[in-house]
Order: sequence, then C-alpha cells, then structure tokens
Amino acid sequence: MRETRSDLKPLSVQKHNYRHPHVFLKLAVSCLLVGLIIRLLFTDSFSFSSVVHNPPPLANAIAHSPFVSFPPPPSYSVDFPVNQTQTSPQDAEQCDLFVGDWVPDLNGPRYNNESCRVIENHQNCMRNGRPDSGYLYWRWNPRGCELPKFSPKKFLDMMRDKSWAFIGDSISRNHVQSLLCLLSQVEEADEVYHDEEYKSRIWKFPSYNFTLSTLWSPFLLKADIFEDINGVSSSETQLHLDIVDDKWTSQYKNFDYIVIAGGKWFLKTAIYHENNTVTGCNKCQGKNSTDAGYQHAYRKALHQVFDFITHSEHKAVVFFRTTTPDHFENGEWFSGGYCNRTVPFKEEQIDVRYEDSIMRSIELEEFHRAKNASANFKLLDTTGLSLLRPDGHPGPYRQFHPLLNAKVQNDCLHWCLPGPIDSWNDILLQMLTI
Repeated sequence: MRETRSDLKPLSVQKHNYRHPHVFLKLAVSCLLVGLIIRLLFTDSFSFSSVVHNPPPLANAIAHSPFVSFPPPPSYSVDFPVNQTQTSPQDAEQCDLFVGDWVPDLNGPRYNNESCRVIENHQNCMRNGRPDSGYLYWRWNPRGCELPKFSPKKFLDMMRDKSWAFIGDSISRNHVQSLLCLLSQVEEADEVYHDEEYKSRIWKFPSYNFTLSTLWSPFLLKADIFEDINGVSSSETQLHLDIVDDKWTSQYKNFDYIVIAGGKWFLKTAIYHENNTVTGCNKCQGKNSTDAGYQHAYRKALHQVFDFITHSEHKAVVFFRTTTPDHFENGEWFSGGYCNRTVPFKEEQIDVRYEDSIMRSIELEEFHRAKNASANFKLLDTTGLSLLRPDGHPGPYRQFHPLLNAKVQNDCLHWCLPGPIDSWNDILLQMLTI
C-alpha cells in the first residue's frame, strides 16, 4: 500500500529583462514571497516531516499556549493535488471506500466548538486548550474514486420521516456527536430524552421529522457493569453471552437505520455466564474459573447480535462498524500512556495491534456469515483509516487546560471534535448514496 503524498507544484520564475530597473524590484519581491512560502510550509501547525518513531514525553512535547477557540486554516499559497478521478456510478459501487490516504484539506472542518453545542467536554479539544491545529486539516481520500464531503442537507432530505440509532459504547456516542455537529449546519436538533447518565439520548429534527438516537450498550449483550466515569471498576463485569441486551433489542423495530459496534469493552475483566451458569472469564486470575479469553466472548456476542438482526421480521438497514484502534504509547490509559503526535501515520509506520487484529478478524468472519442472510447488512470498516490518525485524539486535553507538569489521564481512544471521526460520516452518506 502506498504512502500519503502531497507533491508541491514547482515555483516558476519568469525571465526578466535586466535592462529595466523596475524589473529588479519585481525580482526582489518574488524572492521575498518564495521565502515566505517556504517558511509557511514548515510551521509547527502543519508539517510534512516524517513521524518520529520515539516521541518525547508529553510534558516536553507540547508547549503551553494561550486559549484558542478555533484556529484559522494554515495560510498556504501553494495548491495541493487532489483526487481528480472521475467515476461512473458503476465505478463508485466497486470502489473500496476504506482503502485510501489522508490528504491535506485546506478548507478545514465544517463546524467548530462554538457552532456546535453538543460536543462533550472531554472531546472538545479546542475549548480545552489543545495548542496545535494541524490535525483539523486532513480528509480521507479513497484510492480510485471521489468521496464527497458530507452534505447535511442531502442527508436530512434522505432521512425525512426516518429514524436512526447508534448502538454501542462511547465511540458510538462520539460518532453520533460528529453527525449532530454536521447536521447542525442545516438545523439544530432538539434533545427529547436522555437517561440519568446521558449515555442514551434521543434528538429530533422537527423540520424533517427525523429522529436520531444513541443507545448505550457497550457489550451489545446483557451485562452488569460496575465501573465509574473514569473507567475504574469496583467489581468484575458479569457478562451473559447468551442474552442480547434488551436496551436496544426492545427498540429495534423503531429504527429505519442502525449503526452498531462492539470492541474494546471485551478486553476488560469479566465473568462469563451462559444458561445462568458461570462458564468462564477474561483476566480473572484467582477466581477459580477458566480463562476463556476475550476472543471467545466477542465471537459469541457478535454471533448472537447478528442472528437477532438477520432473523428479525423488521428489516432495518444495519451498518456494522469495525473496532476502533487506540494510539497509547509508552503505557495504557491507566499507566501513563500518551499520544502526542501531530500528523497522520503513513501505512508503513504502524501495524494493527494484536488485540485489534484478532477482534477485526472475528468481526469480518461473523459479518460475512450474517451478510449472506441479509442484504441490508453493510460493513463500515473504519479500522484501517482510523489507525493512521494518532494525531486526532484529545490526549491530555480531555480536560480543560491540563497542567503540563501534573499527572493527567490521557485519552488516546476517542476523537477530538471536529476531527478524523467526521470522515466516518462522509463514508456513511456515500454508502447510502451508491
């Protein structure tokens, strides 16, 4: 797979007639402009330099900067090449939207932290004081076809009198907030419901009679969870591998479109139940139970979920989103891991972690088994394109202006808003269109 490339157009200098004194002035001005262009190209906010393989500690890597509400785009006077491929509808159907490159986008985001009111505090990186802005100026570019930017008007017109649900964990909530921010360019949604912890919520777009929901179900199965907002557990999760979570199944018939996803929660410590009997566990040393591993539980979970969907009399259009990789370096979220990179990876610079590779292989196997039974089942394979964006996470800026010398918990899993996750909605709309 090839690298992300941005070949700059060469700067041309016209021939000058040195017999005329005013020509010297033009030459001097031209040299000054060339020098300015070179300097702008190598500013810290947006760089084409290679990614450092061993980044310095976070406290030394990010300098303190004053509060920035939303940064202006870089002032480049050089055009970057864009994908000019013209595709027919048939070509678009054959194009793999998930194989491509992150390329510079000087237009930047379509919303900001002031124009969108639904960004959760821990994903509001600009408001929380993140000093760099280069991560805002990239877009996903599939190879061999065009991926139009998300059109909120087109989406809302298509979804008139329809209902969507995002089912899963906090990444699903992150995704739905991105969609709400994009749609707010046309109409702001009215929140009509939230649970006590604001994990499950419902919004209405009154002009379109369009309903958008997010349903908290991190395992997609019935689970008793004893974890606080910071991810600290007081007891092991009790996971029932043979019971699909009725938090979403009881509402399934109400939805025309669904985006559903599992993933990272299956890596946590859990006790597994089937037929009201403990059958195994994950990371449960000393509990007098067989460590069956997350692979066993994840496969069972997806099998149960997909069977429910394919055998349901209600035929919603269902997008299954693949696992989301994190970018913690030199530790995990609980042991000082951080993410301080400021540009995307190139494909040869990073590999999928073992756990993510195993989970994605399980996802693909179970999806293709279920796909044969339902034509309305679609794969939203965001793992690879997300893997290339280590620069898109809140890091220490999940909190407002963290003290750089203080010990902070970094977030290298969720995505800043605006940020790379907005491209997931570009793809989603394109999948609806073709």
